[in-house]
Amino acid sequence: MNLHGKDIRIFTGNSNPAVAAKIAECLGLAVGKSDVVKFSDGETSVSIHESIRGSDVFVVQSTSNPVNDHLMELLITMDALKRASAGRITAVIPYFGYARQDRKSKARDPISAKLVADLITTAGADRVLTMDLHAPQLQGFFNIPVDHLLGVPLLAPYFEQKFGHDRDDVIVVSPDLGSVTRARNFAERLELPLAIVDKRRPRANVSKVMNIIGEVEGKKVILVDDMIDTAGTLCGAAAALKNAGAAEIYTCATHGVLSGPAVERIRDSDIKEVVLLDTIAIPQEKIDALDGKLTLLPIAPVFAEAIERVYEDKPVSVLFK
Repeated sequence: MNLHGKDIRIFTGNSNPAVAAKIAECLGLAVGKSDVVKFSDGETSVSIHESIRGSDVFVVQSTSNPVNDHLMELLITMDALKRASAGRITAVIPYFGYARQDRKSKARDPISAKLVADLITTAGADRVLTMDLHAPQLQGFFNIPVDHLLGVPLLAPYFEQKFGHDRDDVIVVSPDLGSVTRARNFAERLELPLAIVDKRRPRANVSKVMNIIGEVEGKKVILVDDMIDTAGTLCGAAAALKNAGAAEIYTCATHGVLSGPAVERIRDSDIKEVVLLDTIAIPQEKIDALDGKLTLLPIAPVFAEAIERVYEDKPVSVLFK
């Protein structure tokens, strides 16, 4: 295996081809010619229509809904590239599915995130480029290098511009104890105070807000999280903050999973604006249903720069800042 490919090639599956095209455009490239389709029985079929022998190949594919279909597309694409003698294969996974199944929470549970990491490596990935894993220690599940980009450096400047230099009435809030580190980093970047919503989760996807640690009365609040799934935590926190006297409530997250009743909950909540990165392709009907509350920021520039740095064997750590 070559340690360095002769040129950069970008390929994609069906999870987020628009982002792959934008990444390729930032690099002055076209997306590689391939077909990723299904047979009539549901099996995934991948065909590569150009030579990639000796190339440094990057496969852009979020393992988002439908998670298993997109995961199989990624695995089979990498297998095809490996068998076509690619010099080096990097799995570019803006959103890593199964990341929340990272430990045994009860007896006889699988650790699915570790299984998926092993599958990606076995399929032919030489390294992984991803963003905001649900738990950063997931990097240790891989036996290959993992470049872990962060969403905060993309989200914070948006609010810095939105609120300007006069931010005395703005506060950053973590929606739960698990997101405190991320919210603290966000607050430090904008030189803002931090508050925490303390909640208890009696069962999966159900949360109960207990109390708020910090003073939010009369403040513009920015709720910071890594993902919005069913939006139960988010909207529960927003309701508690409103009851505590918050003036305006904004929220931002890296990944917009938006499953189940998420859209309806956000639309009917006190949240004024939701800012997400486009790591996951959000259907237009969901965007329309949010009645103008949703703002999407592009990840293509930072992923393009990361890809270029990986190709040139330069450090990626500068992008964390």
